[in-house]
Amino acid sequence: MKTDAKTKAHSPIPAQLSIKWMRSKKKIWQGRYMYVFVLPGLVYFLLYKYVPLLGSVIAFKEYSPFQGFVDSPWVGWAHFIRIFDNAEVVQVLINTLVLSFLQIAFAFPVPILLAIMLNEVRHERFKKVIQSIVYLPHFLSWVVVIGIVTIFLRSDGLVNNLLQAWFGLESIQFLQIPSLFKPLLVLEVIWKESGWGTIIFLAALAGVHPELYEAAVVDGASRLRRIWHITLPAIRSTVVILLILRLGTVLDNGFEQVFLMLNPYVMDIGNVLDTYVYYKGILQSDFSFATAVGLFKSVVGLLLVITANRLAKKFGEEGIY
Repeated sequence: MKTDAKTKAHSPIPAQLSIKWMRSKKKIWQGRYMYVFVLPGLVYFLLYKYVPLLGSVIAFKEYSPFQGFVDSPWVGWAHFIRIFDNAEVVQVLINTLVLSFLQIAFAFPVPILLAIMLNEVRHERFKKVIQSIVYLPHFLSWVVVIGIVTIFLRSDGLVNNLLQAWFGLESIQFLQIPSLFKPLLVLEVIWKESGWGTIIFLAALAGVHPELYEAAVVDGASRLRRIWHITLPAIRSTVVILLILRLGTVLDNGFEQVFLMLNPYVMDIGNVLDTYVYYKGILQSDFSFATAVGLFKSVVGLLLVITANRLAKKFGEEGIY
């Protein structure tokens, strides 16, 4: 009798699990075609994002291509200690942080301002033309963008020719001046990505009911007051989420742009973590140390995202999770 009582007492749990399993199978079967569409993306991320993470183990080894992953000797945290004992890495880290904060301070707000201005345009055809123009640079590769910049700023380029013709100035080597390197990078990012960045903010503004603006006009609110009290609150959560994600990439300046702009004259101030990993890992074959630097960058980025997300929630804003 006791055995029967125990069986009856525990029987609802397997039954509930069975019901949930059947419901899950039914939902999966109902959405089978959607899963087929998702499958290529999942396979891509699995093969090119998650499987390569296994290679991070060489950050804890003295990796040699001749010995392979398994036979290379373990060195523990030695390469990570090297990161903080190396004055060159410290300088590269400073370069990376300075460039990232310049981009956050000057490049991050531009799509917001551009989206607000586009939202105020009432002529739909003109608005679409402007959107097409500002979106276009996003589809140019960094090779093309840097090529255009080089053509304009080289010693016999358009800018120098105009300066010589109008002001009689001598040729200026813009690309070899260290103090201009970071501002040029920021301006390139603004020109290339600001238009594309407005899409998310315009999507958020599309959810604002037109009656709110109409009511504000009836109440006598000026255009600036409508922007301040209606437009900005509508995109505040979007701004916070994008800022959190941007802070997660504060140690990632984008390899291609910086690498193409580097030259011996600006190497000391322009070398960032992405290019440093390339020089160490590929050109100097210091694979383990380069992997340790890359892993350090990823861990710091993850911690920054978690911290920024918690701070956002603490101040009453929506986070990313």
